Amino acid sequence: MSDITNRPRRLRRSETLRSLVREARLAREDFILPLFVCAGSGVRREVSSMPGVFNLSVDEAMREASNAFELGLRAVILFGLPEAKDEIASGAYAEDGIVQQAARAVKRSVPEMLVIADTCLCEYTSHGHCGVVRRGEVLNDESLELIARTAVSQAQAGADIVAPSAMMDGQVGAIREALDNEGFDQIAIMSYAVKYASAFYGPFREAADSAPSFGDRRAYQMDAANAREAMREAELDYTEGADILMVKPATAYLDILKMVRDRFDLPMAAYHVSGEYAMIKAAAERGWIDERRVMLETLTCIKRAGADMIITYYAQEAVRAINQS
Repeated sequence: MSDITNRPRRLRRSETLRSLVREARLAREDFILPLFVCAGSGVRREVSSMPGVFNLSVDEAMREASNAFELGLRAVILFGLPEAKDEIASGAYAEDGIVQQAARAVKRSVPEMLVIADTCLCEYTSHGHCGVVRRGEVLNDESLELIARTAVSQAQAGADIVAPSAMMDGQVGAIREALDNEGFDQIAIMSYAVKYASAFYGPFREAADSAPSFGDRRAYQMDAANAREAMREAELDYTEGADILMVKPATAYLDILKMVRDRFDLPMAAYHVSGEYAMIKAAAERGWIDERRVMLETLTCIKRAGADMIITYYAQEAVRAINQS
């Protein structure tokens, strides 16, 4: 007769039992859908390296947001592809900037949809870097004024949350001060607190037309080898007034996500980035993996590691899967 007392398999015998004891659960409210907004009308141009992801004109972005809301999603994050770029990123903070137009349109169409604006300069600069450049150097402090100005412009356009992603030192504090001075003290800041200089961003550069024209971003985004530094970055944004902390990328940095989650009591976001999405898509297209299962497993692991919300290009597919379960 067996003397095994502890049998974990008892609770794995059926899907009902597994569901009963499941520790991490995905919900529709967990997901944030990225939208890439461009000029024009009726534009729906697929990104070649990201099947199922599109550059959308404002009218199409509004329609996409409305459809997503009907599906069950409650938040979008907007990225802009301006018609023209310059050295001072004037399109980022223009009253009629592409993200500002999209924010107003989404709020008109779906007032209850939470609109998050990506607050950065790289999509709007002629050189593709996230700040002011002089003599080949990205200048931190001079960039802060433009980043803060962008956040105020986005708040004026109706954004509920601004999400600074430039990794300039002091950007959260500069944005918080600017928003408060302009009467936007209720606008939240979702900080890309821990953003690595990652090779997983490749397809995004195509989607947002934001590749730097020289060099790279390793002088201001984090080194992939560093974990303790991530805690310092998160601590700085926490003390400067961030309302939400983010780790980016997600799946390759689950250890970092867990460390930040354990240390700070703010809501945690994780960005399941373009390269992570594209790899799943590419393997699925070749029949090497079950796309739906891998998608759900990946997103569940991000949630398990500590994310309260997940920015992912799979947001709509994930919600459909949850609705069907």
